[in-house]
Amino acid sequence: MRYIAIIYKRMRPEAARLSHQLKEWFQKRDIEVFIRENIDNSGISCTYDKIDIPAQTEAVVVVGGDGTFLSVARFIEERPIPIIGVNLGGLGFLTEINAESCFSEFEKILAGNFEIEQRMALRVSVKREGKVIFSHRVLNDAVINKGALARIVDLHASINDHFLTHFRGDGLIICTPTGSTAYNISAGGPIIFPTAKVIVLTPICPFTLTNRPIVFPAEVTVMVEIAEPGADVTLTCDGQVGCPISDFDQVVVTAASTPLGFIRAPGINHFEILRSKLKWGQQ
Repeated sequence: MRYIAIIYKRMRPEAARLSHQLKEWFQKRDIEVFIRENIDNSGISCTYDKIDIPAQTEAVVVVGGDGTFLSVARFIEERPIPIIGVNLGGLGFLTEINAESCFSEFEKILAGNFEIEQRMALRVSVKREGKVIFSHRVLNDAVINKGALARIVDLHASINDHFLTHFRGDGLIICTPTGSTAYNISAGGPIIFPTAKVIVLTPICPFTLTNRPIVFPAEVTVMVEIAEPGADVTLTCDGQVGCPISDFDQVVVTAASTPLGFIRAPGINHFEILRSKLKWGQQ
């Protein structure tokens, strides 16, 4: 590797400090470094600001938490640039290296002791009167729910233009295997191994208890429409960006054309992360 980008969590002095230490560390090893603080894209809007990661970048290092990781994955879009996360606390589902061991882990990575794990992403679009008004690559999930609190939303879902079912409840989660341990698991959805290639539909607090999570192959096209005119419905992507949905809009979800490459350092085990984060086996 000869050119690395470092993006760190905004408004966190410890993230800035560690990131500049990493910059100096990489530069001593004749690696050019592009470094930026992450930007704020809070709020629901059909557009968002982005960091333009240089074309020559061979890998991106994210310093922060899983939220920072998700936003940087969105900046990469469809470019085949692998990414690795350094968590400022303990292990994260996405930011797998902790701050204390990051220098020794990067030493191993620069020596070639790593693998790149391909993670499926989604392309989420909103069509209005035949035109795409919103389109984003999503690593975790797309969530469709009511803007108002404690209100039920009615949705029609189709798979490959075949009607699937009518979802009635607090909303619907459409997620990747990587996103299966995010909102999906809280809503009762299944945990999927992160390198699997499937799309999961999980209803949020369904009014009909027979509406259960469903797992589809990655090749399908999911389309969701509002079944109740005049509803206040919002689409949110990775919990960070999104847009309001109008009555006749179509939310279309497919597998993204390019997966996201995760740089896996030696000794990082997905099952160990699951046990740690979900506290399996602990009394």
